[in-house]
Amino acid sequence: MLQPDGPDYYELLQISPNAEPETIHRVYRLLAQRYHPDNLHTGDEGRFRELVHAYEVLTDPERRAQYDIAYNEAKKTRWQPVATPEHASDPIEVEQMVRLTLLEVLYERRRAEPSRAGVFVLDLEQLTGHAREHLEFTVWYLTKKNFVMREDNSKLSITADGVDYLETHYATNGARRRLDAHTDQVAV
Repeated sequence: MLQPDGPDYYELLQISPNAEPETIHRVYRLLAQRYHPDNLHTGDEGRFRELVHAYEVLTDPERRAQYDIAYNEAKKTRWQPVATPEHASDPIEVEQMVRLTLLEVLYERRRAEPSRAGVFVLDLEQLTGHAREHLEFTVWYLTKKNFVMREDNSKLSITADGVDYLETHYATNGARRRLDAHTDQVAV
């Protein structure tokens, strides 16, 4: 069984988890050419080996099924939703907790992969447990406060102001824990 905290093969191959075998093969060939150690301009032996392993797993139906089980389980348990209407009767308190959760997700992503810190809203929906329609207000607010910015590719990432706000607020409300204690990386 593949480890859920291992590399994200879909991210590594830059494909959707719903990608067809033909798509996986086509994308793999392009990336393998780019990162092959014999390529003098863009060769990267470590990245090439990761691509080969990801390709081998995702093109073998049995191994892919095992990986998908671990992958989907890891996505579900990466962060636990902060609050739902049944846990808090005050909508303002719920919104404040959702903001902190969203900032925490983006903070952890920035820490785990500083050069690829962005997260799509669709992924935030799954990671926070809140529908993207409900996250629109949260994203609007955090963007206006300059805690979050929208990158050129529409991904959201935390800003330095957002980091400062989260760290300050987290210090004062340390008893409220919103992230899973076992999370060290973000897989999106």
